[in-house]
Amino acid sequence: MTATLPSKTSRKSGTPKTAASPAEVIRRARDQGVQVVDVRFTDLPGTWQHFSIPVGELSEEMFQEGLGFDGSSIRGFQAINESDMLLLPDPGSAFVDPCLKVPTLALVCDVKDPITGERYSRDPRYVAQKAEQYLTKTNIATTSYWGPEAEFYIFNSVRFDQNAHEGYYHLDSEEGIWNSGKDGGEPNPGHRPRHKEGYFPVPPVDKLQDLRSRIMLALIASGIDVEVHHHEVGTAGQTEIDMRFGALVRMADQIMMYKYIVKNVCAEHGYTATFMPKPMFGDNGSGMHVHQSLWKNGENLFWSKNGYAGLSDLARFYIGGLIKHAPAILAFAAPTTNSYRRLVPGYEAPINLIYSQRNRSAVCRIPMYSKSPKAKRIEFRAPDPAANPYLTFAALLMAGLDGVKNRIEPPAPIDKDLYDLELHERKRVKNTPGSLGEVLEALQKDSQFLLQGGVFTQDLLDTWVEYNEEGAGARSAQAASVRVFPVLRRLSWPTSDQENRCRHVHARSAALRRGERARRWPRLFRLAP
Repeated sequence: MTATLPSKTSRKSGTPKTAASPAEVIRRARDQGVQVVDVRFTDLPGTWQHFSIPVGELSEEMFQEGLGFDGSSIRGFQAINESDMLLLPDPGSAFVDPCLKVPTLALVCDVKDPITGERYSRDPRYVAQKAEQYLTKTNIATTSYWGPEAEFYIFNSVRFDQNAHEGYYHLDSEEGIWNSGKDGGEPNPGHRPRHKEGYFPVPPVDKLQDLRSRIMLALIASGIDVEVHHHEVGTAGQTEIDMRFGALVRMADQIMMYKYIVKNVCAEHGYTATFMPKPMFGDNGSGMHVHQSLWKNGENLFWSKNGYAGLSDLARFYIGGLIKHAPAILAFAAPTTNSYRRLVPGYEAPINLIYSQRNRSAVCRIPMYSKSPKAKRIEFRAPDPAANPYLTFAALLMAGLDGVKNRIEPPAPIDKDLYDLELHERKRVKNTPGSLGEVLEALQKDSQFLLQGGVFTQDLLDTWVEYNEEGAGARSAQAASVRVFPVLRRLSWPTSDQENRCRHVHARSAALRRGERARRWPRLFRLAP
């Protein structure tokens, strides 16, 4: 049974086809034997929510009148005294779920207030839609294209707990290099990637080839164009599957589909997938590098024959906006305490607020694979896959457009390894903030660019900050800050004699403090996306 029902994007031109009508969706669903309709929407932090109805309840009126739900039970939405909300299905988003046994049609929905009849200001998808509309109103461009690369880990087992008498996490993977000496009563086949050497030997070192292929085929069956899949740098199953670029809202929809399909295909085959930015110490974290470009009347506005790395002045100003507003952007693009375990020196982490061609140590990389004007784009490397894609892409677009409108010059490019600069060069390179608290503070100080055109609202920004500073997100961060950190116990139970302890304790303490930012607290696994 084919699972493709949504409007799609032409592989040649990237031009969206005509969206399906409600009548067409209903007819095709019944022709393909669909029995259940699952309506889905995204809460403020970025988790897909859903409920289901029998296919017999699917009608054209439902697309107009909507379906009711309790908004007070959704994170970042309504208070209990104003809980009634409506979901309006988008017929262009329809696809048959490739992961469920019962034939099920999935519909992505917009959120509406039943009292005012207006769209809901805290609906992340609405923010993304307004960003696309604002782009055309500026007359700078007519279309933006987005190509996120969301990395993730595939494990065989994940255990974690934190309570009064213990705190731990335990990850295991058949690919984990630590299993090289394991004797489980059966022969050990070896062939595992060492730390930071997963990119990208063939099987049997790569043990997940068939699983990635199954995920890829499920994505294609759901209507997503996939370009490539491969093992990533990390041992123990780090993976990347790249989708073909698309328009902003459609690509944000696809990221939600991508996460859902990845997790469910892995679960079906006895694995567990996580989009946690830094699940494992000592190896690469998982990023969501976001490729982006602006187009007008079929012309790529980012390309220039004579510019540095083939970039136009407009593209350079766009980069200037991204770098200027990067701390505020990261409040959405790197939205967890664990995000800042990834954004540390090394591990290809893009902490340097500079742009550069071919350079993965810069926050903005200019890919140089192709000389075609159509391929010219920029890659913003700081986001991670825990982010809400609707809010992240919208924030990136608004920052870039602010750079174009105000002709913001970025720092001069540096075509060197930014982790290995001389001291005088290092001084001119600023870094990304080092904690969630810092980026939330930056957002409060630098939000005017997001409010332009009413794309973001002050209500949404206040709710986002409150959720992370005072709500569930803050409670988790505060709990982590007062828990006993397992690695620090090495200072209380040293293995060396007392003399060596006195001699080395200061050096060891300093080293532990440096490593602390890159480690994870067990409690954070409960929040893993």
